[in-house]
Amino acid sequence: MFSIGELSKRTKVKVPTIRYYEELGLLAEAERTSGNQRRYDNTGLERLSFIRHARDLGFSIEAISSLIELQEHPDRSCETATDIAASQLEEVRAKIKRLRTLEKELSRISKGCDGEGVSEDCYVLASLADHNLCSREH
Repeated sequence: MFSIGELSKRTKVKVPTIRYYEELGLLAEAERTSGNQRRYDNTGLERLSFIRHARDLGFSIEAISSLIELQEHPDRSCETATDIAASQLEEVRAKIKRLRTLEKELSRISKGCDGEGVSEDCYVLASLADHNLCSREH
């Protein structure tokens, strides 16, 4: 059995976040000692590790909840899990595309100023102040 602090150390999930996941029902409520301290078993550790990994991959709480629901019914089709993962992949690709656009614009803006002048004539500051100076929408 693990205390909440030990569970936190093992999974690198902060204690308030563990409590939050319990409140949401993502993590089963822990057993309590006579002193009302939470105690988690290996199942709790595995579930929290699952949640942490899913969060690291950017899955939403709602998606994780759906994945846990599916995990709790091993006889169901994994199509839902595949759909959720594919949707997350599309979101990541969209973010990457947006970040590439931002990278190009920031590169262009930063090259527009050699850093030698005064702030009054700084192209970076002017570009941030006037969106029309940007080469594209971002």
